[in-house]
Parts: sequence; C-alpha cells; structure tokens
Amino acid sequence: MEELFSKMVDEAMAAQWADVNIIKEKRGKDFKIKHAKSYVDVANKMEPVSGQCPAVFSLHKDSINAHFDILCDLTKTVRPEDDPFVEHYQTPAILEILYKEDPEFRKSVEKFIDAVDKSESLIGREVIRRYAGFYGPTCVVDFALIPGSTSNIVNQILKDVDIPKNHKQAILAAKSWGMNTSYGFGEKFANAIELGKSVNEAIKEELEMIKLVYDRPIDAQAKLMDDFGHKSFDVRKYMSEYKRRMEKSVKEALEQEVHYGNIVTVPAYCVGDISHHVAQSTFNMCKDDVIMSVIEAVSEVMDTTLRENVKNFKNEYQVLSVATGSTAAATECILELDGFNAPTVVDLLTKRFHNFVQLNPTRSAAAELHNHDFMDMIYRGWKLIDKARRVKNGSGDKLKPKVGEFSVNLDPIFNNEVLMNPQRYAYPGCAITVRFSALMRLSDYPCLLTSEPVTATLMTNIIALHKETPGAPARVCKDCATACLADFRHQYCQYKEAV
Repeated sequence: MEELFSKMVDEAMAAQWADVNIIKEKRGKDFKIKHAKSYVDVANKMEPVSGQCPAVFSLHKDSINAHFDILCDLTKTVRPEDDPFVEHYQTPAILEILYKEDPEFRKSVEKFIDAVDKSESLIGREVIRRYAGFYGPTCVVDFALIPGSTSNIVNQILKDVDIPKNHKQAILAAKSWGMNTSYGFGEKFANAIELGKSVNEAIKEELEMIKLVYDRPIDAQAKLMDDFGHKSFDVRKYMSEYKRRMEKSVKEALEQEVHYGNIVTVPAYCVGDISHHVAQSTFNMCKDDVIMSVIEAVSEVMDTTLRENVKNFKNEYQVLSVATGSTAAATECILELDGFNAPTVVDLLTKRFHNFVQLNPTRSAAAELHNHDFMDMIYRGWKLIDKARRVKNGSGDKLKPKVGEFSVNLDPIFNNEVLMNPQRYAYPGCAITVRFSALMRLSDYPCLLTSEPVTATLMTNIIALHKETPGAPARVCKDCATACLADFRHQYCQYKEAV
C-alpha cells in the first residue's frame, strides 16, 4: 500500500506545484492559456496501479487534455470575469452523452424534472431563505449537502422520486462536484423579485430554469453565459467539441461499470486549474508578495507533512485527510501570527455577510462561497492548533498539530522570509496586520490553500479504487464553521439523508 500512497502524494503535489510555480513566475503579467501547460503535463503522468480503474484516470486526463486543447483553439486568454465558469462546461456535455448512451437514465432524469414542478413549495421555501440570507453564509455549489446549497435542495427533491438509486445518486452528483452548468439555485428568483415580479412569478421562473439545467444542460449553460455576457470564447463550440472528444472516455467508463455519479464528477473537478486557478485573476492577486508567500508556505507544509507520513498511512482516505488538514493547520497558524484566529474571523465574515445581503439583494448565488470554504478550513485548523497549544503548554517545544495520529510540520512557515518579516510590507513600526490582510484576500479565493488541485488528484485516485461508489457529494457532516460558531442551522443539513 505504501507504493499507492506514495504515488498519490507524488501526483497530488506535482499538480499543486505546477500551479504554484507558474503563478510565481508569471504573477503580474498577462495570462495566456499556454501558461497552464505544466499542469497538463503532470496530469498526463498520472497512472493507475493495481486495483485502480483505468477508465477513471482516463476521464480525468482526457478531460484535462480536451479542455486545454479546445481553449487553445478558441482563444489565447480568458478574461477574469469569465474564468470562474471554465469548469462548468464539462458536466453538461457528459450528461448529454449519458442521456444518449442510456435511455433509462434519461427517463429517470425526466421523472426528476417532473418532480421539480411538483416541488414548488419546497423550492420556493429554499430560494426565499437563500434570498433573505436565512442560512447565513453558505456554499451554493457545495461538495457536501449543507443548508442553502444546490445539492441540499436537489437531494430533498430526489428522496421521493421513484427512480433507481444509482440514478438518483448520479443526478445529485451532477450538481455537486459535477458542475452541471453555472446556475446556482435561487438566482432567477432573487432577480425576478427585485425587478418587481410577484413571489409566485419569481418561483415559476426559478422552476423553469432548474428544469432546463437538467433537460438540456448544454443549451442551459450557453444561455446562462449569453445572459452573463461571456466574451472570452465561443462556449457553444467549446461544449460541442468537448462532447465529441469525451464520448470514447465515457463509453469506456460505462463498459468498466464506473458509477454514473463518478462519470459526471471526475471530468469536471480536474480542469479548473486551466484558466481558473492558473489565470489572470490569480496572476493579479499574487503580485502581492505576502499572498504569494502564504500560498508557497502552505503548499510546503502540505508537501512536507504528506511525505513525512507516507509510511504511516493505513488507507487512502488518510492521505486526503492529512493533505487538507495540514493546509488548514498551516493557514490558521499564519492567521494566529497576527493575533487573529478562526472564531474571530468567522464572527467578522458572518456579520459582514448579513450586511452584504442588505446591500446586494441580487448578489450572485456564489458570492460568499469561497468565504465559507475559507472559514471551514481555518475552523478545522483552529481546532488542530488549539489542541497542539494545550499539549505544548509552557514547554519550549515546537508547535506540532496532529491530523488524527499524523503530525503536521509547520517549519516552512517559520522558515519563510516574507512571512517572518511583515515589517517590510507596511509601516515597519505598526506592521501587525500584514499577514491577516493577505489571508483576507485569500478568503475570496482559497483554492490553492484548500487545495483544489490536490483534492481533485487524490479524489481521482480514491474513486479509481471504489469506482462503484459515488464520490460526491461527501456524505458527512462538513463541520461548517458558521453552524458551529455563529448560526443555528445543523437541523437543515442533509448529509444523513443523502440518496
């Protein structure tokens, strides 16, 4: 098993460093699609070992190659306003391939669409709550089933639909890690209400959009991008060519009996590094030396910690847990260097959210999504660091948080010259908020801290070991920071009720 765990770590960290290194090299400059080639190259080196399903790796690699090649054919760059959507064109195409290959699955989707109409009161309640900020900060595109998320609502609808369980799971996965269009439930409703339409009219518009997302996903995504004003490339040409190129991979996955929930998921979560993580917005953000150093130091903590523990792992899930736990501890550690901690930040951002709702009633459904991810990460890190501080007590020992039984090596933070010298980046006599301010920028964009390329790479390895089990959404309590520290919403979660 050590060979497998070592391979997983190597592949995951290669993806992370491919992103971080090119961002450091090109930060402050103009982004070109070709700058993401290093990520494509390391992804192409991923290979299954004994016990891993080759078709799952093909879904991952073929999707990345198709995404990169098609973008290179259509454009030289992607403007920042368009980059959040680049990972939303894959699942619509994959779904339509499945509709064609399996008419029974298409029939199940049609039954689900019928159920959307019959769920007017349920959907109405949920979109009104989201519009009003009832749940507090939430992730509309969630990889679990938290209150206010699209996956939570889809799960509630699916529970009473009479279709095969594996079809239910695929439909649910398609609006979780599988990103079936850019639509976040509640957007149509909010905009209709603010235009002066009645609640009933607004809910009807919402229902029609939700049905379109599942009935004709490619058309739905194209319409969404038209309405948004997408300019970087022809999204219809992209999806048409992507669908053509991915047909073989999907058919192979079907032949190897990969769960439909994984078929709609794997191709989507792995492409975001191309024109989203490695992108103009990232190059702009990382002009700041402190922000760049936070990303580097946290990446080094993860890399060092994983490699120091690779001989101690007992199963593949521990690799993922230590990867994400180490970055959580590292980020919280940096936060605490300036005298802040997770409870302070969760209080701040939750209060800000409620003000933001009042200022922006037609805010994007995804507006606070990354704030939520960031809060969850530092809350997890705070619990790890807090326990480590108690163990350390008054001794002169190093601070050594543990993820389960695995120690996290925080040395890269304390060895980072930029992070250890904040006085160089503000008025030297009062430079006590420098690192915190960098983290606040990253709270809008924590993708390389959480880390998405690492999680995607590790999840493909895990799914390849368990092809018959849907990998998304995560059927566990997400331990939401706001639910634990600020709001009362645990009773609205769906993780125990997941189909």
